[in-house]
Amino acid sequence: MKPIPVSEQRSLVDRLARACGGSYTPEQRRKHFISGPQWAAAYEGQALFHAPTRKPVSFEEVIRRYAEIGIGHWTTHDTDVIPADALFTAEQDAIVERIGKALRENGVACSMVTTETFYHAVFAAGPAAEAGSVREYAASRLANTVKIGHQLGARYAVYWPGSLGYQIQGAVEETQTLRWYAEGLNAACAADIEIAAKMGRPTLKHCLEAKPFEPQAEILLPTSDAMLAFISSGLLAHPDMVGLNPEYLHELMWGAAPRAALARALLCGKLWHFDINDGYRLKHDVDIAVGLINPLDWLNVLVLLRSHGYSGPFNLDYKPPRTTSNYGVFAVSFPTAVDRFISLWEMAGEVMEDPVIREATDALKAGGVVTDTKDVREITEANKELLTLHELIGHRLFQILLGMHRGRSYSV
Repeated sequence: MKPIPVSEQRSLVDRLARACGGSYTPEQRRKHFISGPQWAAAYEGQALFHAPTRKPVSFEEVIRRYAEIGIGHWTTHDTDVIPADALFTAEQDAIVERIGKALRENGVACSMVTTETFYHAVFAAGPAAEAGSVREYAASRLANTVKIGHQLGARYAVYWPGSLGYQIQGAVEETQTLRWYAEGLNAACAADIEIAAKMGRPTLKHCLEAKPFEPQAEILLPTSDAMLAFISSGLLAHPDMVGLNPEYLHELMWGAAPRAALARALLCGKLWHFDINDGYRLKHDVDIAVGLINPLDWLNVLVLLRSHGYSGPFNLDYKPPRTTSNYGVFAVSFPTAVDRFISLWEMAGEVMEDPVIREATDALKAGGVVTDTKDVREITEANKELLTLHELIGHRLFQILLGMHRGRSYSV
């Protein structure tokens, strides 16, 4: 094949994307509570060992392109759109006004805001550092983000305490650090109550996002289970206002089952927001788009969420690969990520209605005929054959994932 001239490469990408088929219309995509982060679309491909591979993108362009794709909600960190030195100033107010104008003009809603407490040098020791001035600044940042959220009509605030921890053992006293962190969240909730009352809006849902690794060597709240314990520890003034924003990959990274972590959050009534992406166990936080690595696991996750009536946001917290161009971010990366999610969501509905799975699960719940419930041998024999249905259900899920339940097969 001859080298492809630069002038012909976009048309090639577009033609092959159309050849893939299976895409949804922007109107169909908007029916789902899918949110697109500013940071994901504006990610330039940089990382610890990587230089940028893409040009910067403004929030106006991100919001406009999301609208064209059919992503109806937008999310952001405070400093994704407002320089740190401009926070708490008239420049912040002007930028927030510009954001609101872009959202209105494109028919996109701001669903969530979050505070950056990990990038700036002021957070070198985290948002709950020993120095009281750092903690006071962090609390002000959190309260300020709550204000921005209300101004933009957001319903959720997310907190990722990835720098809440330490590099050197003995450098911090963990229980005190957690108390200090709770004080910051308490300040955010108090500000929320006051601002919401003044603006006649409901308070935000404050959601904690756990991550087992990075950037600190040891994280104090590394998992969703740790977050649940923290919420119920008695340190929070308003625990009813605080829930979880689990991230699929963050749970997978440490070897856990994301579906099980989500189930525990559901049982506690604390699954309020969900960051969706994909990746590998016991690896770096690569943030690959949903369904590209673990589609069968994702199908099972969505069966769980559909079964329990989850109606919160699905936030596309992933990084378009460094190999994807600026054009490709919006022409391929985000549309296909959304479409894979919708396809998996619809498949999950099929799983819930599938007669084979329904009969198998009903049979397992019914169990075998037993006359003496204290006779361990009789109970074992009564259920032995039924337990084979576990593997059969797994096979049926695979069939639904590949469309084999509709007659798809391969010639040998």
